[in-house]
Amino acid sequence: MQKLKIVPLITALTALILTSCSTITAEQYEATALTSYSWQVKYANNLTSQPQPRIEIFANTSVLNRNGLKPPGAVVGPDDRGLWWPTLPPRPGVDEVEQRKKSQEEAGKPELIKDVQYKLTYGVGNLQKTLPTNYDVYRQVVKAYPQRTPLELTLGVNDNSVEKAEPVRK
Repeated sequence: MQKLKIVPLITALTALILTSCSTITAEQYEATALTSYSWQVKYANNLTSQPQPRIEIFANTSVLNRNGLKPPGAVVGPDDRGLWWPTLPPRPGVDEVEQRKKSQEEAGKPELIKDVQYKLTYGVGNLQKTLPTNYDVYRQVVKAYPQRTPLELTLGVNDNSVEKAEPVRK
């Protein structure tokens, strides 16, 4: 009997999720990918057994890719995803790592973290909106941007992200 109560709940949740996404057509748009390198070090009383070590970020560098074009300051790229990267930040020295260590803590080795954050800015009437997105949307914009092909954008839940971009078929 319990199974019967779950089915309406699943149906209602599915309907809610489907109705909270929307699509729009954008003729003005720009995709960005912020590529960055950061050095980080993990600190903990016991690095092998502590599940949530404290993380300290040291030097970082970044470069903003726009619509797939080579940005100023980029030194590496394009990579196999069409992204340009900044110079590597200086690796923290042993003195820097030890200075941030608290008593009873041990420090891990410096790790180089590579990160990308994608965003899409598009025009709606007189307004511009910038939302987080993903690699696939970024690549669609890179391909459509030179011809300024209108794109149909599928927005995520509560219109808080761009989940999909497809060229508008005429």
